[in-house]
Amino acid sequence: MMTQIVFYVFATVLVLSAGMVVSARNPVHSVLFLILAFFNAAGLFLVAGAEFLAMILVIVYVGAVAVLFLFVVMMLDVRFTEMREGLQRYAPFGAAVGGVLLAELVLAFGHWRVASQIGAIGHLVPAPGRSNTAALGDVLYTHYVFLFQACGLVLLVAMIGAIVLTLRERPMGRRQNIERQHARTATESLEMMALPLGGGVIGNGGFLRPKESYFIASVPGSYGVADEIAPEAATRAEGAADQEGAAR
Repeated sequence: MMTQIVFYVFATVLVLSAGMVVSARNPVHSVLFLILAFFNAAGLFLVAGAEFLAMILVIVYVGAVAVLFLFVVMMLDVRFTEMREGLQRYAPFGAAVGGVLLAELVLAFGHWRVASQIGAIGHLVPAPGRSNTAALGDVLYTHYVFLFQACGLVLLVAMIGAIVLTLRERPMGRRQNIERQHARTATESLEMMALPLGGGVIGNGGFLRPKESYFIASVPGSYGVADEIAPEAATRAEGAADQEGAAR
């Protein structure tokens, strides 16, 4: 009796929080309701005896995915008013896609049956005294290890694809030529000064930054440097280095 009460409590809160995820106007509130839905789903997994899935749901989805969603929503300047302006225009297309997905789910669950001979498969039946987590580990990393690694490769390719698609070339970004950066000497980048005690930086001329060092170590087109300036600065730096080596 107690198990049924706990199940209905978790299920009710899960359904209500899932509805609030969709209906809440504030995106931050939607993410918080999503976290609540994940916790209640984990509670249902615990009631069903699947403690591994419950911990994965809390650690991975709540601790990583949902928190990432929350950071993105709070830190990025997302203009939700502009996003809602096109809602009515794309509503028929979204409704059509949702109808197709609903029909597929109905067909899938309507014809889903448990295999009658599943008990005869030895590695799918946990041995007495072994936990669900240990049995799941045996299945994944022995009988289905290649499929498991293939899923990991698919996720890796998806991650690389997302990075490539979102990468934007920023010509004004601060990019350095590592070889030129390592070839610089201390005299080209530092200037030792004897300042009076209590004088302060502003009172002694402010911060001094040798601008030529930026040109020497910069990639053409970055640091606000024109393409023709950086090669000239590199040539001057190489000449200065040759003169210093000859003097030594």
